[in-house]
Amino acid sequence: MTILFESRADAARQLADRLSRYRGRNPLVLAIPRGAVGMGRSLADELEGELDVVLVRKLRSPFSAEFAIGAIDESGWTYITTEDAARSGADAAYLEREKAFQLGTLRKRRAQYTPARQPIDPKGRVVICVDDGLATGATMIAALHAVGAKQPQRLVCAVPVAPPETLERIRPLADEVVCVAVPEEFYAVGQFYRHFPQVEDEEVIDLLAQSQQKYAAGRP
Repeated sequence: MTILFESRADAARQLADRLSRYRGRNPLVLAIPRGAVGMGRSLADELEGELDVVLVRKLRSPFSAEFAIGAIDESGWTYITTEDAARSGADAAYLEREKAFQLGTLRKRRAQYTPARQPIDPKGRVVICVDDGLATGATMIAALHAVGAKQPQRLVCAVPVAPPETLERIRPLADEVVCVAVPEEFYAVGQFYRHFPQVEDEEVIDLLAQSQQKYAAGRP
């Protein structure tokens, strides 16, 4: 097994090097919680931009909570991988239950993460959507769809690692895709990190609050 990154912080530094042309353009970095929020904070600081979250959830296979058969965004828009859903036995009734459950989770997270403000509007801005890696790409597809509908000036997908077939699925939805490593043998995102701890909600809330305070203090 090849370790590509010591940690998410290391992955964020490598991504920042590849995104340096956006420094000084006040990019909006939208991280997919929970794992990518620390990375998003690092990118926003390095690129002199602003941090927020884009809330999406994977739709789980009936037989494996880790395997995504699709994803859903806050509006209720869903992306379904039809073949995977059929193969896993996810019928229409199951999908409706799963969508309702995940939409409820998204509403709770929005109330937790940004209780005192609206999501930052991406319209007319350079927007960088970041995750700590892609497997099926379902959640990033939902994220890019959600952000793209809000008319950013430029939409960038930034991830440390993803399999080649997933990147090809993603490319039509973004103006640019930045990926540090594209290994052929891919089983799970965590296999490429030496340290890949779980990120808790409290850490996400603290990172967002600290980033907003720093951004507000730095504005003229």
